[in-house]
Amino acid sequence: MTEVTSRPPLTEPTGAVVPSSVPTHWYNLAADLPEPVPPALHPGTREPLGPADLAPLFPMALIEQEVSTERWVEIPQTVREIYALWRPAPLVRALRLERALGTPARIYYKYEGVSPAGSHKPNTAVAQAYYNAIEGTRKLTTETGAGQWGASLAFACSLLGLECEVWQVRASFDSKPYRRMQMETYGATCHPSPSDLTESGRALLAKDPHTTGSLGMAISEAVEVAAGDPEAHYALGSVLNHVMLHQSVIGIEALEQLDALGESADVVFGCAGGGSNLAGLSFPFIGRNLRDGATARIVACEPAACPSLTQGEYRYDFGDVAGLTPLLKMHTLGADFVPPPIHAGGLRYHGMSPMVSHARELGLLDAIAVEQEDAFAAGIEFARAEGIIPAPESTHAVAGAIAHARAATTDETIVIGLSGNGVLDLPAYESFL
Repeated sequence: MTEVTSRPPLTEPTGAVVPSSVPTHWYNLAADLPEPVPPALHPGTREPLGPADLAPLFPMALIEQEVSTERWVEIPQTVREIYALWRPAPLVRALRLERALGTPARIYYKYEGVSPAGSHKPNTAVAQAYYNAIEGTRKLTTETGAGQWGASLAFACSLLGLECEVWQVRASFDSKPYRRMQMETYGATCHPSPSDLTESGRALLAKDPHTTGSLGMAISEAVEVAAGDPEAHYALGSVLNHVMLHQSVIGIEALEQLDALGESADVVFGCAGGGSNLAGLSFPFIGRNLRDGATARIVACEPAACPSLTQGEYRYDFGDVAGLTPLLKMHTLGADFVPPPIHAGGLRYHGMSPMVSHARELGLLDAIAVEQEDAFAAGIEFARAEGIIPAPESTHAVAGAIAHARAATTDETIVIGLSGNGVLDLPAYESFL
């Protein structure tokens, strides 16, 4: 691997011109919820967490955002300058798909695959790297499933002068070598998880030397390394409230773009694994529903191989296998859940974001489970109509939207969250061609 020389954090604005269409603030659904999200609990005392409990893992700015109930949180100028490399992301009318389906519905997709890393994940990766850099963090550790998050954090760290160490679920590490190469190109180090580099990894391998891994296992390893290094912090690509906050730029832009077209969404489809893409797209729509009486229906589309929203229990559970993380109240399949290795995409977390789970419990969104065969069939249909090969994760939302559009009898407006492109995930498509 080519040696990358570390450099000081690059947190000051460059003076680059940022288009006015790049959001200036993130939206926080917590401000509009009729009931507050249940708090995270300390794994030892089972009492609500305080800022000091999270300080070993996160910078104070992110801890404050995690518990904030402010509706709008200002985006730092340095972050907006980096966002301007690809934001605003396009909202595209899928006219050819409409024609192929023979539907009277109008279909739009919000395309996040235009980011340098190829997905929506940099929306929070850049923000997390920035807040860590200004606090003096030297290194970030993280986990990744299919590799989109690991690549995005590696990208963000490369721009902001931080080291990055990633534990990738072994099944994906073995099947998606280009994701590892992408991370390494950005200067990150990537390990298959579970590994023999951590105590938790060694224990998992001793229990099952042939395990294909899970996000819960990879989280344990990344958290363990961050907690043991005073100059390192941990970064999570989904689930937590501050991640949902940063991703809200997706829905903020989508609402403004629809307004400019004189459109309003009747139904919004987003893929759902840990919750970041779904929340980023849908929370601003839910906020408008709650504040202004709008009626957009939100549909979370999760894989049948990892169906936390549709089959999981709503209860407190650990975010990782080793029990190193706080207890979160969420829809969960159990922290020791391991998705089948044949599952080809991301969306493989055992739990769902507490804020998304809470919104589900309040009846603010619906959820469906999509079989992998149906997801990839929809991805291929979309690619042959619109030209973009969706990320495997995004195909679940595409499948939900296509099924809905085929049954439509009116000219309703459908919005799809196309969370990334699948160019580096083509081996996952091969079995379905």
